[in-house]
Amino acid sequence: MTKSHSLDREPDPVQRALRVGPPSRASTAPDLTAAAVDAGLLDVAYATLDGPLGHLLLAATPAGLLRIAYSEPGTDGAVLADLAARVSPRVLAAPRRLDHVRRELDEYFAGRRRDFGLDLDLRLMSAFAQRVLAAAQAIPYGATRTYREVAAAAGSPRGFRAAGNALGDNPLPIVLPCHRVLPSAGGLGGYAGGAERKRVLLAIEAGAPPGLV
Repeated sequence: MTKSHSLDREPDPVQRALRVGPPSRASTAPDLTAAAVDAGLLDVAYATLDGPLGHLLLAATPAGLLRIAYSEPGTDGAVLADLAARVSPRVLAAPRRLDHVRRELDEYFAGRRRDFGLDLDLRLMSAFAQRVLAAAQAIPYGATRTYREVAAAAGSPRGFRAAGNALGDNPLPIVLPCHRVLPSAGGLGGYAGGAERKRVLLAIEAGAPPGLV
């Protein structure tokens, strides 16, 4: 009797990692994230970060940072489901793959970073939104512009309402600083994360001590 080929075939990396028994005190748990990457099963990695703006969900693809979402602990499922539907169902918690993102955000919140050096994945934005957010990104740290000014910089001087909508739908707040855009009539204006988060971001960039924002 011959053996079944299914028994002879080498298991894929994820299966091998899952079949490893409980780690001994001298060993570490198997790295399922690395196994998923090796098997081509990870398209979107995500992690969370808690800081002065509350709970953030961060997601990235091999192309770069894809999403920063204002969320609440235990309620990240809706954001992840949206990413699974719009990008890929291969979404996996992989904190180490976002360590550099979390480090740069922590430095920014502490007032030690003015510019981000992150690769970005812009696939969740329309071409118009990319122009608007590029105009917002060009606003210097600590400065502000009006919605009309940003619309004009994006090539649509009469499209300030559409520019406002694009800013409101920004999938990468903080890094693409839509918080630096204010109404020409004064006040904070709208912000996807809420007015208080916008105030905190502006206070950080105004040099407020971290404990007082």
